[in-house]
Amino acid sequence: MMQSRTARIRALAQHDVGEAQHVLAALLGDLFAMTPSNVRINVDKYSLNSLNGFFDSDGQAYFFKFHQEEREEGMTGEYYRAEILSRAGLPVDQPVHMSAQPGEQILVYRRRTDPRFSDVLFALDAEDDAGKRREAVRAERDLSARLLEVYLETLHPATVAEVSAEPIHRLFYERLIDADTRLSPGGRLADFYIGKPFVFPGVELDWDHFSRLKFVINGRLYTSSIGELFDAAAARLRPDRLADAGGVVAHGDAHNANVWYTQEAGRASLSFFDPAFAGSHIPTLLAEVKATFHNIFAHPFWLYDPAIATEAFRAQARLDGDLFHVDTDWDLSPVRRDLLDVKATALWRPLLLELKRRGMLPADWRAVLRSGLFLSPTLVMNLRAGARSHTPVSSLIAFSVAVMVGSEPDAGADRVTDFLDLIDPGSASGCA
Repeated sequence: MMQSRTARIRALAQHDVGEAQHVLAALLGDLFAMTPSNVRINVDKYSLNSLNGFFDSDGQAYFFKFHQEEREEGMTGEYYRAEILSRAGLPVDQPVHMSAQPGEQILVYRRRTDPRFSDVLFALDAEDDAGKRREAVRAERDLSARLLEVYLETLHPATVAEVSAEPIHRLFYERLIDADTRLSPGGRLADFYIGKPFVFPGVELDWDHFSRLKFVINGRLYTSSIGELFDAAAARLRPDRLADAGGVVAHGDAHNANVWYTQEAGRASLSFFDPAFAGSHIPTLLAEVKATFHNIFAHPFWLYDPAIATEAFRAQARLDGDLFHVDTDWDLSPVRRDLLDVKATALWRPLLLELKRRGMLPADWRAVLRSGLFLSPTLVMNLRAGARSHTPVSSLIAFSVAVMVGSEPDAGADRVTDFLDLIDPGSASGCA
């Protein structure tokens, strides 16, 4: 299959930014009848599967962004349906130009000077400020309240065909399978990990060995291995199995690098952009999974800033038979702990309560959430040390966090079990 123009630009940007900018200028001019100049591709740690940047045209300043998935030309589903979010009443920045053609999915916005919420939170990870943290958390709570309203207003029984047609599956199931055979392991799972070496402080392993080990993180045993977690996700996150909790209108990929942080009249507010995976029938249990992981558990530092994480935290591994022991001092920062509480109490808990009230909550909802949370980091980028930007230390932290969110512990509680207990509509805390 011929490589798309966006795929070529993304590949060029890895080694020849100047040529990528030249090709991108031609594409923008072709698609939108513009005269692009001063095209600049950003070096952006959050753009793991996309490119963004700036350009000028006819005296106006613009911001562009596009998402480009490997082998996307053979995938189903329609990209970029910002009008769905706007009609539902969600705060979303509308592009002035948009192309949703396969392999040429690009959004062009008027350039803004607002920071992204991701940048605001990074600063708080690096140096906590109680006042700024309260303002950021309040903005998150306001957005969660509006999201909940939209989810409850749009929650509906959905057919397998409706759910299966949504592009959000490109973030989860499509990354597990071969595009031609539709079987797992394939896609990024095969590209990133199968048959590859894994290098950690104190231990080096091959995939066959590593994938079968049970993690013991800071003395706590987790019941599922990496291989078992991928297998469970491939079985349960199949699009034809995700209609059981109905569908909602959702952004689907609202990590905070896709969220503007605007301060007006002494109060901060949040608004979305880049709705590459927006839809009307997003599987309800997946709607907030990416935002929950990437805005909370991916921080501080380890996913997007591995070099900083390597300096800030320690992590050591050792083998004991079939047990993979990890000792690390990594933990959520204060602002991420606050955001997790907001996500639990202001959004997940009331949403699950409504699903239960309507008889639409699957018995295995925890497993669905865990599978989505597990795939969020493992297939968004290659977590192996040396494959991209990860070091042995950050890679060890990365796989440990992935196991923590994906697997139940053998006994006791951690931050993820506390979160799931808090949102459980059958528990005392969930019914509070």
